[in-house]
Amino acid sequence: MSHFLYLVRHGEQQDAEHGMPDGPLSARGKRQARAIAQRLSGVPFDAAWHSPLQRAQETAKIMTKTMPGLEAKPSALLMDCIPSGPDPELPHAFEPFFGAVTAEEIEAGQAQMADAVSEWLAPARGERHELLITHNFVIAWFVREVFGAPAWRWMGLNQANCGLTIIRVRTAKPPVLVTHNDLGHLPVELRSGLPEAQPY
Repeated sequence: MSHFLYLVRHGEQQDAEHGMPDGPLSARGKRQARAIAQRLSGVPFDAAWHSPLQRAQETAKIMTKTMPGLEAKPSALLMDCIPSGPDPELPHAFEPFFGAVTAEEIEAGQAQMADAVSEWLAPARGERHELLITHNFVIAWFVREVFGAPAWRWMGLNQANCGLTIIRVRTAKPPVLVTHNDLGHLPVELRSGLPEAQPY
């Protein structure tokens, strides 16, 4: 039997480029949420969870509006966080990211994601489909965990707004990544949230 996790990054946030810590979805973010809802409309979800932050909560509300009988519940385990701190293996190029991050933020993020992994990546019991609406770093940590990669490898794993990542959690075998950052449901003009390509 398998437990399928459908990880969705929240829709684009209004004024996100101005460094707002949280806020409502932009008009494009709302369209992204409706598009991923349509994409997943045929999945027999058993439960849905979302980060308590406004941009994820609003994404969840738009998505479940088209999914009869499914109510998304908030979970602090899906909050935006810093999943790990610098370590000896960290490439120098990533070090500036941690300049403004406190030790307390890192400690809280590590504890949160340890609990999230225990909650959702434990060996499956029965067939289940769960929807998790969360944030870029949280999804990156789940993907890193599936591969058993070094802690710092969540950095550089990016998910677009309302991109779809699916993880299959199995009973007697390690979890597997089914798809990562699938954007097939989003036309080009609705794709946002990824780093801009750098010229070489």
